[in-house]
Amino acid sequence: MDLNRGLIAIVSSLSRATTEENLLSEIAHEIHVLECAESCDILLRESGDVLVQRASTQSPELNRRLRLGKGIGLCGKALANNRPIYISKNATEHPEFAHYPGAEERSHHAMAVVPIPGAGETPLGTLVVSRAEEWVFKPTEKREFEAIAALVSSLYIGYRQAYQSGTQSNRLGALSEVSKTIATSPYVEEILQLLVNLTAQQFNYRVCTVRLLDENRQELVLRATQAPAKAYQRKRAIKLGESIAGRAIAENRPIIVPDVQVEADYIGHDLAAEQGLRSMICVPLTIQDRSVGVLSCYTSEVRTFPPDEIKALETLAKQAAVSIEHAKLQVRDTLMQEMHHRVKNNLQQVASLLRLQMRHGQYKSLEEAMNDSLARILAIASVHDLLSRDDLDHVGVRSIAETLVQHQQSSLMLPNRTITFDVRGADVRLNMTQATQIALVLNELILNAVEHGFKVTTNGEIHVNIEDKDGEVSLWVSNSGDQIPDDFDIATASHLGLQIVENLMRGLGGKFSLKSILAWTVGEISFHRATGE
Repeated sequence: MDLNRGLIAIVSSLSRATTEENLLSEIAHEIHVLECAESCDILLRESGDVLVQRASTQSPELNRRLRLGKGIGLCGKALANNRPIYISKNATEHPEFAHYPGAEERSHHAMAVVPIPGAGETPLGTLVVSRAEEWVFKPTEKREFEAIAALVSSLYIGYRQAYQSGTQSNRLGALSEVSKTIATSPYVEEILQLLVNLTAQQFNYRVCTVRLLDENRQELVLRATQAPAKAYQRKRAIKLGESIAGRAIAENRPIIVPDVQVEADYIGHDLAAEQGLRSMICVPLTIQDRSVGVLSCYTSEVRTFPPDEIKALETLAKQAAVSIEHAKLQVRDTLMQEMHHRVKNNLQQVASLLRLQMRHGQYKSLEEAMNDSLARILAIASVHDLLSRDDLDHVGVRSIAETLVQHQQSSLMLPNRTITFDVRGADVRLNMTQATQIALVLNELILNAVEHGFKVTTNGEIHVNIEDKDGEVSLWVSNSGDQIPDDFDIATASHLGLQIVENLMRGLGGKFSLKSILAWTVGEISFHRATGE
């Protein structure tokens, strides 16, 4: 290939380049072909005159990893003196040659190390072309190398300037588009998903994630990602002190990682390699200098994040934080209105239960009647208490059972009785309506087990078991106390508590039974778990 055609081929790499790393790799490949070389490497200068390998036809895995300090090796000497170095033979035995730890030793015989001119007097970096055989560099070949280095400089500087001017307007447009979209959503989950989807699309990121801060546990919990990999979607919560994202929140500023695959502090190197993640930026979501989470963006190549891109992401993160807080307030306001409605309904239910007790007339004393009433009211109150501490929408059955058991143990236990309680099974989550009904049912079954199962027997156990099979929930309240009669029939039993259980289960479309199994009295209910409120 003649020089002119070779230079044209190098210039044409500009049209194929989609990223800065891609451009440098294309240029190295074209020079490798033009010079019939064993390898071609491009090293660029970073702060402190450190040289970093950015492209290589022989060892691309060392890109961004191979770093040479100021003045180190043939490259460092050529950079410091701003003069090319040509070695015709035994290049790896030259006293200035740097043997990089971990790099495969090459059998290069000849080597041309040429400074790449910069905009001023300081070179941008060095171009290294090697051959395995002896190579006597003619004056015309030396001039050719210097011309190629100047061309590399022009292409690189031109690409960066075009990229900066072009992407600045693109980023402003992307920022406007994402901000406008997330500001229109009233739901937190939708805001988060829109944020990661649109940010990845508009800024051309491979993966975007949002983690929100759980202040009680001091953890960052993954709440949204557009990554299709299931393994990425299941990433665990991370402690603030153990993560780069946590550092972004602690320092209240963006944190940039040049390459997550080799960064020692990054959690999840294997997944990053599997998904092709390289550079990362973590931007805290802040509102009034208070961080509520962090936006993490990953690229598919090792690259820098220009100042205007960082500024756009910071602005976007602040807009997202405001939208998240606004949505939370809207949801809480809506749910509080719903809670008022629910409290009104439950107070009506309490009134109905009191009327039922008044008509039943089975109580021997006012204290006994008041204790039953108190237990039923507290059963409903336990649901509201759990909802206020949870997500204001759903509550776990096991949590309800444990609360009712604690209440029994602390205030309503029969004298001279030793009863051990055990709650087992899944914490099946129910909506407010079902949770209130089941709390009343569990309360009646536990009360029944205490009062009627241990009239004679003075010690024993009461077990509450919970099971969920594809939405069909079953609960058992079992006691090892007094046995029910062989001819026991719920239909003819006059006990008010059992009648309440039957009526409530009928309203839920469920089933209720009370029977003796292996010397245990077992009250069983089953119903279909509702999927919505």
